[in-house]
Amino acid sequence: MSKKSISYTEAVKEIERILHQIENEELDVDDLAEKVKRAYFLLKLCKEKLHSTEKDIENIMKDFDPGDP
Repeated sequence: MSKKSISYTEAVKEIERILHQIENEELDVDDLAEKVKRAYFLLKLCKEKLHSTEKDIENIMKDFDPGDP
């Protein structure tokens, strides 16, 4: 797959494009497996980014003291 860093938004847009192609039968059978693999990769990437962001927010909130100015 691609080594280039992909943003969450870019990944979601690409997943949407792939789903649109599949739903509208725009993909050749020869390309279908590759597109499904790419969608899986992108979904996994999105899940990892969401999990990482959730952990970051938890850490920030844990360190937040409402009494600090």
